[in-house]
Amino acid sequence: MSQRSDSESESGDHRDSRGLGGFLRSLLSGLPWSESVSEEETFTLPRPTGTSLSVQNSNGKTRVIGEDRDDVEVFVRKQARGESPAAAQEVLDRIEILTSEVGGNLEIDVEAPSRWNRRGTAHLLIKAPRNLAVTVVAANGRVCLEGLRASVNARSSNGPVSISDVVGDIEVFTSNAKVACSCTCGQLKARSSNSKIDLEDHRGSIDAATSNGVIHVALAELGRSGVSLATSNGRIVLDLPADADGDVDIRVENGAIRNSLDLEIPGGDSREGRLRGRLGRGGIPIKLRTSNGTVSLRELREH
Repeated sequence: MSQRSDSESESGDHRDSRGLGGFLRSLLSGLPWSESVSEEETFTLPRPTGTSLSVQNSNGKTRVIGEDRDDVEVFVRKQARGESPAAAQEVLDRIEILTSEVGGNLEIDVEAPSRWNRRGTAHLLIKAPRNLAVTVVAANGRVCLEGLRASVNARSSNGPVSISDVVGDIEVFTSNAKVACSCTCGQLKARSSNSKIDLEDHRGSIDAATSNGVIHVALAELGRSGVSLATSNGRIVLDLPADADGDVDIRVENGAIRNSLDLEIPGGDSREGRLRGRLGRGGIPIKLRTSNGTVSLRELREH
């Protein structure tokens, strides 16, 4: 474990107290979050007897990496800020990483005090067996999940979520941040209230919706449950393989529909704000909806 104070000065150097540095410090002294300290820690936990890992972190980044291993390694960087070095240290000492196993599920919870003039955060890097199902709940911080071969569930109220190299069903919920997924396989459900949803190189079905943001999806393989994309204010771009089979249903209230695929339109069901047709043999539902924006249906480009 290592610890340092960002307010420490070199011994024997009195210029900070007499010169410009000392003047600036006197101005900042007593201001909220003007002093900070940090601490790093690494510990190892046994693999849970069950098949899942749950993480709750109210303030800080959380990253979980799946690896070929039989234990769980946790690296923690704690940071605290306060109106004085002593106040920052007091906050740092109160940050706790609590671990337990409940019903075979390994639970890691971060308790970090926070008030108007003091704040504690804990950034987590967790390396776990790749076949553990992972759930992360974060209030203020980025969530990154990668290299897993089981289902994942990520929820963040004020921080982006990034998921990559995951084989398993995925659920992502954010209220004010971007959702980004790449190289994933399974049933994918994504929700964001005020930001973009970007899904690249996915194999399987997708259900994605945001209230204010762009949705871009590039499907390497279309799942049997199909695709449902909806946004109230933003454009939708869906890239599909050239050999995709599906029943397309597009509706736009205020915007344009752009289609570059060979879409068969039975009965000529194409009118302003509405497009329905069949790709290939059809059968797989593809539903796209936006209130204010353009919908583009395109052929996926090979990289």
